[in-house]
Amino acid sequence: MAGSTFGTIFKITTWGESHGKGVGVVVDGCPAGLSLCEEDIQKFLDRRKPGQSKYTTPRKEDDAVEILSGVFDKKTTGTPISLVVFNRNQQSKDYSEIASYYRPGHADYTFDMKYGFRDYRGGGRSSGRETIGRVAAGAIAVKLLNQLGITFTTYTKSIGPIAVSSQNFDTSEIAKNPLYMPDAEAAENAQNYLDACMAELNSSGGVVECIVSGMPAGIGDPVFEKLDASLAKAIMSIGAVKGFEIGDGFDAARATGRSNNDAFCLAKDGSVTKATNHAGGILGGMSDGSDIILRASIKPTPSIAATQQTVNKSGEQIEVSIKGRHDPVIVPRAVVVVESMAAIAITDALFANMSARMDSLEKFYR
Repeated sequence: MAGSTFGTIFKITTWGESHGKGVGVVVDGCPAGLSLCEEDIQKFLDRRKPGQSKYTTPRKEDDAVEILSGVFDKKTTGTPISLVVFNRNQQSKDYSEIASYYRPGHADYTFDMKYGFRDYRGGGRSSGRETIGRVAAGAIAVKLLNQLGITFTTYTKSIGPIAVSSQNFDTSEIAKNPLYMPDAEAAENAQNYLDACMAELNSSGGVVECIVSGMPAGIGDPVFEKLDASLAKAIMSIGAVKGFEIGDGFDAARATGRSNNDAFCLAKDGSVTKATNHAGGILGGMSDGSDIILRASIKPTPSIAATQQTVNKSGEQIEVSIKGRHDPVIVPRAVVVVESMAAIAITDALFANMSARMDSLEKFYR
């Protein structure tokens, strides 16, 4: 299977299946000398692991990471970093019946059409557990970027029709509720909404927003390797993501040039800044020095207990009710996945940018 590698210089390759022995990632291109230990990565994995509330799958996994290579004396060595999380709580029998039919909203049919074979135990490579490798790699990217003064604020912006209010926005609330919403009132309303969905054997989608602060201007390229294009590919590669926006996103289609343009002005220190940020921190495919603001639209969990129509491999129309352990909403666990993929794409773009100017090369090598 091709397509499990992302990045050019800072490169990750994820591997493993949801009901195999384990899942993991190989990170290549990380510079030597970055302080790194398993605890740094575990903090990120704990944000996405199952069983943390009634709104996530009850699958009980510690998701404990092991560093197999690329780190010595808690410092990266510059060689490939291999990370593994062993699966401990597979219940493959829960999925045995779906071998004979195609689940609505899943990749069962497309896997069969492409490969003529599929791992039906929880979806195999298309399972949400594949994102463990992304998050483990993202923990490294975020730590590297933090050392350069680049930080991330990522949270659930909406669940179904319930959205965070700008008047109640409080980043300290993100870690205080199981939905990772920076608005206590919205979080309570969203939980009530999810309770109603669960009572109807249904699920919900939502939106994750990520704000990247401290980005220098000029990162990215003006044509095919635009920073926003790279971020779009990174975020859209997450299985549950169905939409992507930068800045005002689709609202820009309803704006005018006068309302959408960001006026340039001078900051108190004499540097160039912008009066507004409708562009979301990227102009012409390159960062403009303001916050990068991106959003990912997450679809409802397709595995629901309500009766649905489908087709089996014998060509018969049938009704199914999906069994097993599933999240009624994917959004809260996707927050750290979105942050991780954004960090990986930005790290790769930063590394590529180092050869953009002759004076930068001379400064480094002379």
